Amino acid sequence: METKPDGISVLVVDDEQDIRDGSERILTRAGFHVLKATRGDEALEMLPKEKVSIVLLDLKMPGIDGMEVLKHIRVLDETILVIVITGYATVETAIEAMKRGAYDFISKPFNPDQLRIVVNRAWEKIYLSQEAEKLEEERKKTLADLDTEKSRIHTIIEYLPNGVIVTNSKGQVVLMNPSFRQLMDLDPNMKTGQPIDNYISDQGLCGLVMEISQGKHVDFEDIPDYEFSLPNHKYLLARGKPVLGEKKECLGAVINVVDISAMKVLDQLKSEFVTKVSHELRSPLSTIHEQLALVIRDMMEETTTQDQQILNRAKEKTKGLIALIGDLLDLSRIEEGLICKDPKAVQIEELLGNIVDFLKTQADAKDQSIHLELPKDPLPRLTADPVALESIFGNLITNAINYTQEGGNVRVKADMAGTNLRIKISDNGFGIADGHLDKVFERFYRVKDEKTRYITGTGLGLPIVKELVDSMGGLIDLESTLGEGTTFTVLLPIQRDL
Repeated sequence: METKPDGISVLVVDDEQDIRDGSERILTRAGFHVLKATRGDEALEMLPKEKVSIVLLDLKMPGIDGMEVLKHIRVLDETILVIVITGYATVETAIEAMKRGAYDFISKPFNPDQLRIVVNRAWEKIYLSQEAEKLEEERKKTLADLDTEKSRIHTIIEYLPNGVIVTNSKGQVVLMNPSFRQLMDLDPNMKTGQPIDNYISDQGLCGLVMEISQGKHVDFEDIPDYEFSLPNHKYLLARGKPVLGEKKECLGAVINVVDISAMKVLDQLKSEFVTKVSHELRSPLSTIHEQLALVIRDMMEETTTQDQQILNRAKEKTKGLIALIGDLLDLSRIEEGLICKDPKAVQIEELLGNIVDFLKTQADAKDQSIHLELPKDPLPRLTADPVALESIFGNLITNAINYTQEGGNVRVKADMAGTNLRIKISDNGFGIADGHLDKVFERFYRVKDEKTRYITGTGLGLPIVKELVDSMGGLIDLESTLGEGTTFTVLLPIQRDL
């Protein structure tokens, strides 16, 4: 693949002349045909007239911005690969662009090697797609030369940018491509035929590959993805599927390995940004909140009812922002693995009792009854982080109080379900419509209707609960009927050996 196939043209869309001219020089030397546009509308006029395969698109331009141009390109021709150009300060915008269909991104300032690498990667994808289409057309025309067909498929696997490894039913490697050898830092001359653990050092992944190879996941669609790291700060993601015969018997496994190091770096940058901004905002917001409280108290007799409502609304909004900052910091700590790192023996009856007692004042203010139901015999102790448990059940019980009308009932029940501890938080409140049930654990998602629109919240409480429960190896389930109430059920595994 040293010479570029015919028809590979690159359109550079950037309002900076240095970027356009520099990209043209670099890519022309690499064998590409380069077109240039200074604005988004100019680029959109060129695309129907020119055969363009790759677009280098600046996100920040006068007139039509890059995100809008990307939207039009996706409608015009989905086969065009768009590489967005962004600065370091807008890396989250670049991620959003990739979610909307961009193929890759490159950050300013970039050097010639970085530009060649990202454009060559796009070209290789186009090349492999074209080769795959050709093979499919040839397969439809004739099945006479099966050996040639297998050879061509093998060639495609060899040139795939992701690592691919295939095992037999005994977990022995029968095929691996050069990308896999490179990702795993293996000797290029290393032969196949050995057990999987001779190629992969991570024992957890080896165990998953053996399970798939031996047919333990044939009837399951939700085979878990597996993330692991190598000593050289390389982060990889492995996805596996069983290879099935004509009678659905398992013949082995095929594993796809992708380098996600760049995404890990982006996640870290995002977490650092959220943490820094949250810390910077928390202190001044807390000061504003306290000063508003003093103003409201000191001016209670002097201000009109309308002024009091405005001040109280401002106080409520600052309280909501402070809660949002706290939730963002909690999510950052969860993502960084800083929560659930200090497991202790917890007696769940005592922990739930303390939470219910603490929140009873909030329930009494709405004339609600809140009850804790416990079995006669003591429940086994749970090995978990007490702070995380308080966050889980504090959020769920507070949620039940907030979304239940005055005079309603909230019930907390704890018992055993097999080897799991089961806690149910039920209410007879507003309930959730069926269309919202699969979205309530998404970040910032809130159910708003005429009954709940004035309830203050961040939309992060339930996502925090979900991530904490998942980190403990537990499950959370939701049942709700609009107008009748909601029940959250949490299952947590008991660890008796302390």
